[in-house]
Amino acid sequence: MTSSARRVVLVILAVLAAYVGVWAVSAPANWYVSFPGGGHHWLPMLGPYNEHLARDVGGLYLALAVVTVGAALRPADGFLVRLTGLAWLVFSVPHLNYHLGHLSHYAMADKVANAVGLSVTLVLALVLLLPVRVRDGVTVAR
Repeated sequence: MTSSARRVVLVILAVLAAYVGVWAVSAPANWYVSFPGGGHHWLPMLGPYNEHLARDVGGLYLALAVVTVGAALRPADGFLVRLTGLAWLVFSVPHLNYHLGHLSHYAMADKVANAVGLSVTLVLALVLLLPVRVRDGVTVAR
């Protein structure tokens, strides 16, 4: 994987994190009733609104966004990129696992979108852990 490819993956993750984080922190009640947007409402089916939890989730996503942007600014820093990928994995694995076990309330399109959307963050995090590409004995990215 090259630094450019790492940067693309990191930017995608940062945008996803910022989308959720800014919304949940700045308008937690609206986020709760309207997430993920586009007329879909995934959160009310999972339990009652809790402002504290909504703001904490937003803060978590914003923290991931900050670290991810930092790594995107230094995509050749292998340690930072892998640490960012690991942080996303630590978050994404239990998050995906929970949601996969709680899809029965949703219409089929929402089940698929939920599973695919959460799987994407996990796959992107795994991509950040891939070894660097070596060309002609020269490391392309550290």
